Amino acid sequence: MRFFRTPSILPVFYPSLLWKIDTSEKDLYLTFDDGPVPGPTEFVLDTLRSFGVKATFFCIGDNIQKHPEILRKVIDAGHVTGNHTFNHMNGWKSSPSAYQENIRLCQDLLPSKRLFRPPFGRIKKSQVSLLGGYKIVMWDVLTFDYDRSLDSEKCLNGSLKAIRPGSIIVFHDSVKAEKNMTYVLPRFVDGCLSKGYSFKTL
Repeated sequence: MRFFRTPSILPVFYPSLLWKIDTSEKDLYLTFDDGPVPGPTEFVLDTLRSFGVKATFFCIGDNIQKHPEILRKVIDAGHVTGNHTFNHMNGWKSSPSAYQENIRLCQDLLPSKRLFRPPFGRIKKSQVSLLGGYKIVMWDVLTFDYDRSLDSEKCLNGSLKAIRPGSIIVFHDSVKAEKNMTYVLPRFVDGCLSKGYSFKTL
């Protein structure tokens, strides 16, 4: 069974991490992981522009080095950028010092705002303690757009049912997620707007 909404027990274990925004307003926070890459990231930018929506992009440093012009498009469009490590490092399999250095390498390529999302959502408490200068952002709704075995319509419906005021939502602007993401994203945004929600950046 898929849990499109994060189980409520997880924030209890990591209360200092940002899982959702505490609000009674119908605000949602779209985020995208794993870019910037030609194709998927540009599709996301075109889609968001067509709806007049802003989002937060958690970028991989290696992709920034390969595609700096795509990052520039993200920034010029008024979106917010965040750190997703230099090469999608798994915190559970990394020492605190190696993890911190990998994050630094990515941050050197980004504007000054210090937002960080751990790849796979995997981070040790010892690593959290070393990142006091960052707001560590998790999520309230995971779309599973990266799962190629998941039917696109089920991806859309599960994600729409999971939203609530203050939800931080994860999509991926990656080649792996492209099939589901390109189907789901415009329909998801349109569905949320039709329900009276607004989108904000972190």
